[in-house]
Amino acid sequence: MANIGYIQVVRHCNHLCGFCSNPSTPYVHTFESMKTLVDDLVAREYFGVILTGGEPTLHPELPRIARYASDVGLHVRMITNGSRLANPEFAREMAEAGLKLVHISVYSVRPEVEAMLRGVADTLESAFAAAANAHRFGIEVNVNCVINKLNADHLDETIAYWMKEHPYIRHFVWNNLDPSMGRAETNQAQFTPRLAEFEVSLDRAMRLLHRSGRTFRVEKVPLCYMTDFAWASTETRKIVKGEERVVHFLDDKQTVRQTLWGHAYAPACDGCSLREICGGLFDRGDAYDIAELSPVFVSRDAVVESILRDPHDPSFRQRWQSLAAWQKDFDARPKDTSTAEERAKGPPKDPNAPAVGEVTDRGVRLYQARRKSEAVRAEHLGVAMEHGALPTPDGKR
Repeated sequence: MANIGYIQVVRHCNHLCGFCSNPSTPYVHTFESMKTLVDDLVAREYFGVILTGGEPTLHPELPRIARYASDVGLHVRMITNGSRLANPEFAREMAEAGLKLVHISVYSVRPEVEAMLRGVADTLESAFAAAANAHRFGIEVNVNCVINKLNADHLDETIAYWMKEHPYIRHFVWNNLDPSMGRAETNQAQFTPRLAEFEVSLDRAMRLLHRSGRTFRVEKVPLCYMTDFAWASTETRKIVKGEERVVHFLDDKQTVRQTLWGHAYAPACDGCSLREICGGLFDRGDAYDIAELSPVFVSRDAVVESILRDPHDPSFRQRWQSLAAWQKDFDARPKDTSTAEERAKGPPKDPNAPAVGEVTDRGVRLYQARRKSEAVRAEHLGVAMEHGALPTPDGKR
């Protein structure tokens, strides 16, 4: 399986998105602490690593850790807002360090909408330059987009722009907003969409990409809102293939190993033909309406076949020679017996993983300074700061 792990390199950012679910923490990483986590993914026989944040390019050791991860055999990827990759020299340095794929996050190609979502003006040109630079130096470019209330009606417009202006981009990823943590939790009314608000534009966007021969993935969206493209659901693909995901969080959660992909379901879901391969509604913040879910009646096996025979998937190895062989393996897997309350808490901490970063006096001072600066910016932008008291210099809260 093509399991891919995540390492949060930093937890601070040069943008101030009102829906961020991973805000600043006092934890910091050194090269050695990140190296330990890379080694952990290698020991787990993972295919690749995604370097993320915060904004990972703000860490001075990023090229060095990318080179190390590449040298030990991991497929190295990164999620970024593109602000530093807009510099050609930095893009070249990352390419030479072994970065193979970059996910550039852009939420809307309408400048005024993107500025409201970013908390910073004039970020689009940097993102476009980052994509061009990465492509120039041989780094594959994907585009990430968090679905939210402000872009829900024009996801297809954003796709049309990328296809026209940056035709070399062949893969797109959408993540529905997680309303349970950080500023996303305290600004739910401002940014959390109803599912129906993005259903039409997401469908149009997927159809545009499918017709063009491009690929895409959708995370945290139940299959009743993307039935014709159920094979593109991240959760569904992981359920079908029996994959897991490790995230080395640079906060108190530390390392989380996710092997179960179900979230919240409505009573109506019991009659759905796709129920056992659907991740349901990702809602740990009580921000969505479960009444928006409804059963669908399409062929589950057709969806499974599409996933198992997808030649674009890096895990495509003909592991299952037939649908019957897959079904036998699927039936033999441990079943998800967790309750709705347990699923709402999220996957548990992995007790066997190494420590993720550390809290130092300097890290705490930098965190306190960032929180104060962010609070001023947030008030100006009209967004609420995340819950949580400032830590004291000894790292306690």
